[in-house]
Amino acid sequence: MNKTLEQAPKHVKLAVDLIMLLEQSDLSAEEVLAALKIVEQDFTNKSKETINI
Repeated sequence: MNKTLEQAPKHVKLAVDLIMLLEQSDLSAEEVLAALKIVEQDFTNKSKETINI
């Protein structure tokens, strides 16, 4: 990991890790984007549940 990335916020580090993982997968861009939509919806729902607790 380069020095700039080491100093980056956690969400940027996570994004870089996810990009690297997804680029190594044997999936099309369409499949990756469809999966990311599901992940985004899941985390959005979980964050709403946390707020309502």
